[in-house]
Amino acid sequence: MIPLSVPNISGNEWQYVKDCLDTSWVSSVGSYVNKFEEVTAKFTGAKYAIATSNGTAALHISLLLADVQPGDLVIAPNLTFVASINAIKYAGANPILIDIDNESWQMDLDLLENFLSKETTVQEGCTILKSTNQRIKAMMPVHVLGNMNDMERLSNIAKLYHLTVVEDSTEALGSYQNGQHAGTFGLLGTISYNGNKLITTGGGGMIITSDEHLAKRAKHLTTTAKATPDEYFHDEIGYNYRLVNILAAMGVAQMEQLPTFLNRKKEITEFYIDTLSKVEGIKFQKVRYDVQPNNWLFTAKFPNAKELLKTLNESGIMARPFWIPMNRLPANKNDLYISDSDNSCEVYSSCISLPCSTSIKGFDLEEVVTAILKFYK
Repeated sequence: MIPLSVPNISGNEWQYVKDCLDTSWVSSVGSYVNKFEEVTAKFTGAKYAIATSNGTAALHISLLLADVQPGDLVIAPNLTFVASINAIKYAGANPILIDIDNESWQMDLDLLENFLSKETTVQEGCTILKSTNQRIKAMMPVHVLGNMNDMERLSNIAKLYHLTVVEDSTEALGSYQNGQHAGTFGLLGTISYNGNKLITTGGGGMIITSDEHLAKRAKHLTTTAKATPDEYFHDEIGYNYRLVNILAAMGVAQMEQLPTFLNRKKEITEFYIDTLSKVEGIKFQKVRYDVQPNNWLFTAKFPNAKELLKTLNESGIMARPFWIPMNRLPANKNDLYISDSDNSCEVYSSCISLPCSTSIKGFDLEEVVTAILKFYK
């Protein structure tokens, strides 16, 4: 089996994890947690980074810090991993699902602007949905597959409508627009270190921000809101969301290899595009001229995608379909979906992700392409 996207454990992971075991610093307090936060802040250009147990926890806390209240609405794209929308609902809010652009697979900003101009009103510094009289408090752009939207335009829309931007940049570690790292355009950004991400801690996440007050609040909330070091006095409802030291140690080792991983992902993407461009009907995700994506998970549109997916998996090549659009999941069936042409469904039904581990060998890439070319003969 040629795997889809597996961890590349080829650096100092064993050494740093062993250090945690030898010193017994394995839980949420330890030097590697601090170091992981420091190297992440430095890499992304954010002033602060707060490690969490996973990317979903990072999103949840970020929404709370953005003052999203029960009954509020949060704008998000309809095509994303389910954790984005789950986090909104953890905060007691509901999503407004915006369809995606058919080429970039990011939230359609034309559609968004049209919706806001026609269906909302601004009252005393708040944007209100006319049909329900609910407050739209925040917007959560998702940098799908490490690609990025026009963040300058999106930020201007948010400013005009008094919306706080919380970036779901969980897939975008190492992605930039005009030299600025994903997750640093909004008030808060998030990173995920799930097992198939560019770097991994097995599980884990990170909140990034340049707001000192919010950074302190994030650390406080994720450590069960414990207010005193010597007594168990918790001054508000908190969450047991901190990353443990033993996983942070792995993260520090992974960060040391990140530039190499980014280069390898770029090589894999270029190989696939170069070799598959000759097949009529295959279309690749459009990337803006000013975006430098991390090329996290190579995904493209394929004719007769479902049959190709079955053929690849049966031949020992692990490929996967795209996420089911959020409005098609039972938990979201009553949420507002804004669309002209349901691009989310079209992209979902035609996209396949191909093997692209940073450790994948050249002959395995050749085997993947050969199987695809054979399918279309």
